[in-house]
Amino acid sequence: MELLRDRATAVRPEFQVTDGNRAQVLRLREGLDTLPLAIELAASRLRSLTVDEAVNRLEDRFGLLASGSRVARPYQRTLRALIDWSHELCTPAERLLWSRLSVFAGDFGLEAAEAVCAGVGIGRDEVLDLLDQLVVQSLVLPCEREALPRYRLLETIRQYGRERLAESGQEQRMLRRHHDFYLGIAERIADGWFGPGQQEGLARLRAEYANLRAALVRGGDPQATLALAAALRFHWCEGGFLGEGRRWLDHALAAAPEPGPDRARALWVAAWVAVLQRDHAAAYQWLDEAAELSERLDDRVVCAHVQSLRGTLALFSGRLEEAVSLLEEAVAAHMGTGEEIGAVYALIQMATAQSHLGDPRTTETCRQAVTLAEAHDDRLVRAHAQWTLGYDAWRRGDLAEAAVLIRTALENEQGFNDYVRVALMLEQLAWVTAVDGNHQQAGRLLGAARALWRDIDTPVCAFGPHMAEQHAQCEEDIVGALGLAAYEHALAEGGRHRGPDEAIAYALRTESEPTATAPAPSLLTPREREVAALVAKGMSNQQIASALRRSPRTIGGHVENILAKLGFSSRARIASWWTANQAPTRRTTP
Repeated sequence: MELLRDRATAVRPEFQVTDGNRAQVLRLREGLDTLPLAIELAASRLRSLTVDEAVNRLEDRFGLLASGSRVARPYQRTLRALIDWSHELCTPAERLLWSRLSVFAGDFGLEAAEAVCAGVGIGRDEVLDLLDQLVVQSLVLPCEREALPRYRLLETIRQYGRERLAESGQEQRMLRRHHDFYLGIAERIADGWFGPGQQEGLARLRAEYANLRAALVRGGDPQATLALAAALRFHWCEGGFLGEGRRWLDHALAAAPEPGPDRARALWVAAWVAVLQRDHAAAYQWLDEAAELSERLDDRVVCAHVQSLRGTLALFSGRLEEAVSLLEEAVAAHMGTGEEIGAVYALIQMATAQSHLGDPRTTETCRQAVTLAEAHDDRLVRAHAQWTLGYDAWRRGDLAEAAVLIRTALENEQGFNDYVRVALMLEQLAWVTAVDGNHQQAGRLLGAARALWRDIDTPVCAFGPHMAEQHAQCEEDIVGALGLAAYEHALAEGGRHRGPDEAIAYALRTESEPTATAPAPSLLTPREREVAALVAKGMSNQQIASALRRSPRTIGGHVENILAKLGFSSRARIASWWTANQAPTRRTTP
């Protein structure tokens, strides 16, 4: 900033950085990658241009910065001359990699550089060494995103490389390779979603988001763009990008109207996004087309998703008996295709509808979802099932169990950036807290939830009239206990905790559980009580598995269930609780 001010006043003495132009000066500085030569050349242009005009001309930065000092060395007179000089110092292979790297937006990983840039003139095993050479020359910068090692080009360097790539006639081929690479990443994460790698998958998509967006923007084939928009479904719906997902899906569906498998898949994904945004009319429109197309194509996976979303819409519209019926059919349809992830989501929604109806099958439905989630070591789906169990416990009036289960669900949600479900969990924890009498804390929790709802532009009433009624009842109870002014203050205080992870951390560090006594042993099944007794003896999962003739994986699932139900975070807590309660065991038949 000092350099820019000094050089600008040399050619225009009245130039000043003021509150009125400070933002644009910062944009100019950042747009020039803070390169000293670029800043000096831009400052010389301020003799005849305003800062706004200079910023607007950054797209053609080589034209903007095309004249400099007549006494400087030739390669220091213009930005292009400087970059030309750097380019000449590179080997042919380094120049080739430089031009190919220009297709990346923002930063990129080594795997991406190897997959996209290797080919004629560059072997895959040569990319790392060439990249290192470009780093040594400060043409490529190492960086980090989402704790992943990355590389990036300064925008000036990238634009120069893109010009060279276009001159070579290889630009379109490299853009297609770039698109295909990121489509492959999105599809692998979507296809392998049901399992332990979800948090890492979402982090990878966040790290690659600039490149994913670039692949969507410049995809020359509308069908390829449609496939990518659909493959990013968990990024849109679980990763906190609902609004952007809706825009891309709407655009891609309009641009690629031809019937086919990609469109069928994109239709149900678009319907899922619309459901979460409370746009039921659009959801039904997409589902009707998806149903007709999937039947014509005999695509049973899409048919199952259509049925599941119809059941969800019935639930969110308050048609509870219809929702249970549709979701039962959806569970069977998903299991018939072998896509158990779809079955788990349908089971969770079905359990919610059953809970609203007071159906005694609710707990068993949730248990089925938990069992499937544990079989695949799926933390996110297990969190959703625990939250549903907590909601059912609250409906039954068991505040202690409800608080334990909802807080455990929140713990499992950490790191996923899932705005919708974290907001719902905070809502329900607020309801439990208000009924227990801690109205101040309940108001804060509603404030944290309200901030999340606002961020995604989705109201709690989108999830059915029962949710809206319970939210209104909670607000009424809080206002009645505290008064409107105190309630508004609590909302504002809770609303300062922005984003899912910050909101979760805030909720978990409170001491608002509505139970002052230790959890009762009756919360556990006979087998879980047996496992807890052996944990209290200091036995490992392997030792318990040998004693009970079960697999270590099964025992691990039991231990996680015990921790979730009791609200504990360690085996030591289980041991001390068991000893204190001297809970009776009943040996079950192995």
